[in-house]
Amino acid sequence: MVRKRVPDWLNSSLWSTTPADDGLHRYSPSPTTTTTTSSATVSEPTLQPPARVPPPAAASKPQSTPTSPKLEIRDPVNKNSNNNSGGNDQNGDSSGVSPDDISRQAQLLAELSKKVINMWELRRIASQGIPDGAGIRSTVWKLLLGYLPPDRSQWSSELAKKRSQYRHFKEELLMNPSFGFLNVSVASQSEITRRLEKSVGCDNDESKPEGRGLLSRSQITHGEHPLSLGKSSVWNQFFQDSEIIEQIDRDVMRTHPDMHFFSGDSQLAKFNQDAMRNILIVFAKLNPGIRYVQGMNEILAPLFYVFKNDPDVEMAANAEADTFFCFVELLSGFRDHFCQQLDNSNVGIRSTITRLSQLLKEHDEELWRHLEVTTKVNPQFYAFRWITLLLTQEFNFADSLHIWDTLLSDPEGPLETLLRVCCAMLILIRRRLLAGDFTSNLKLLQHYPSANISHLLYVANKLRTQAIG
Repeated sequence: MVRKRVPDWLNSSLWSTTPADDGLHRYSPSPTTTTTTSSATVSEPTLQPPARVPPPAAASKPQSTPTSPKLEIRDPVNKNSNNNSGGNDQNGDSSGVSPDDISRQAQLLAELSKKVINMWELRRIASQGIPDGAGIRSTVWKLLLGYLPPDRSQWSSELAKKRSQYRHFKEELLMNPSFGFLNVSVASQSEITRRLEKSVGCDNDESKPEGRGLLSRSQITHGEHPLSLGKSSVWNQFFQDSEIIEQIDRDVMRTHPDMHFFSGDSQLAKFNQDAMRNILIVFAKLNPGIRYVQGMNEILAPLFYVFKNDPDVEMAANAEADTFFCFVELLSGFRDHFCQQLDNSNVGIRSTITRLSQLLKEHDEELWRHLEVTTKVNPQFYAFRWITLLLTQEFNFADSLHIWDTLLSDPEGPLETLLRVCCAMLILIRRRLLAGDFTSNLKLLQHYPSANISHLLYVANKLRTQAIG
């Protein structure tokens, strides 16, 4: 069998040197570190992310609404900003921005100022990355996900309609049948039991029936009784949901523990956790075929973070509702990956992983053969998490946002671009993979090294052009 020749562009000096074009490679290498595998010692550059600029007027635009705490807009790149405690800033100081970022920011602002936005042009510009300092990622993502229509004159009515619809969902789906509206996600089983016992105690007190507002036992129908097992019983459904709610609680609490926006005891973190719980519970109840699957919180996090940090106070105040609909839209292209019954179908996660394997074989058969034939590294061992969580666990938060700019800009949907990015991730570390055995390669792929994200996306786009050519 004749092996397919490695394309010339893969052997280019592009892989061993970092070009000086800052518009293409915004990350600069620091001194190299040496990685030892079972069969060879290879020197790989350790790459650091670029310095970026925080959203404008971050400290001077506090966001305050009657129902939410005051928020401070912070640099999405800097996870250890003023809101965090501790050093180890992975992103350096925000001391400058590249000319390419400035140019792209100007183009995006010009496009967003039009009465009717040219979506093709917006996608083209956004696919190269949305500058962090512009404060416009929130608006661009809503357009890319179809939440906002291209016609700006329709924005006000569309937003009002959607936000009203989300409020209705919450009223209908987050209702404790006995005590009125209650955020069930923060009510533990012990709290429910305590309140039930309190209600029973009050019911035995016949001295103040008009003050309690509780029905006597004779007035409670079978379907309204807490012990009813009927399918129409709101209480039966309420307790059936408790297991999923507890899983959502655990996952939300574990979301980005290194970011005070999501984690900690601050009022900000608790408010954001409650909003994320609400979104995930409403989604689970509206989608009984999928409900909630562990990891959905990681896909939700970037959307909510970007929308909640919108410099526009009204937009930030309605981030929960806006995030819900954008989350639904984003997951619509990946929902089959979360349905266990479809795992082995042609639309399930295993089929998608097979497509990634075929894509690697097409572009770098030598690397594909070494991984899957020689060292027998099954792509499911690493690609399952890459694909289902949209690479949110493989890179730092700022880099994930940059990758998502490109994923969401694909007019055919994010999946095709996601597969090309995954393939590019393998190609970028091909030397280390070719020198490694099963153990070292699996460890490398499950703990992907720091990467030049602009360079990674360039290679992914190169795979697209190679396929077209």
